[in-house]
Amino acid sequence: MLAGVKILTVEDDAVARAVLRRALQKLGHDVVEAKDGREAWALFSDEPVRVIVSDWMMPEVSGLELCQKLRARADADYVYFILITANSADSANRIAAADAGVDDFLSKPLNFEELWMRLRVAERILKFSTQVRQLEELLPICSYCKKIRDDQNYWQQMEGYINERTGSEFSHSVCPDCMTRVVQPELDKMKAERIRKGP
Repeated sequence: MLAGVKILTVEDDAVARAVLRRALQKLGHDVVEAKDGREAWALFSDEPVRVIVSDWMMPEVSGLELCQKLRARADADYVYFILITANSADSANRIAAADAGVDDFLSKPLNFEELWMRLRVAERILKFSTQVRQLEELLPICSYCKKIRDDQNYWQQMEGYINERTGSEFSHSVCPDCMTRVVQPELDKMKAERIRKGP
């Protein structure tokens, strides 16, 4: 269970903000509070968190705009974004939220059990995103031949490396770019050589 995590809550209504704070604290989390998207962005820039629970409709910067700014960051840890809305979760609203990068919805009034479930999902997603990032940072791959260096400083083909660790099998083909750039010129060269030598 995701416990003791610092969560940024963004809510312009003071009563709703207090209800959300108490619910998250009851679940064992540290809470950082902001009254709108602009304040949230300033707080996040000073002290990044991995989970944000934000109201949708707010003055200054809305929850969707806050999420868009968050997703526009390059090469940063993934932040799980839960949007709280009094709007109906109809198709148009869901599409708008998905396009902005929102991970999940909660409807007002806040349901404690639903909040707990959303945070369980956040835990799994953040765990997997951390593992993927660690793999990306830890796998030394040759820029030219794409071999991977293992723990014994041995360079091996990517297929062999992955097969040893996951059991995955690979089939091979030629992509269109390599066909045009590498294979076809070689075939043309062989054909020209055969014609030059004659029968």
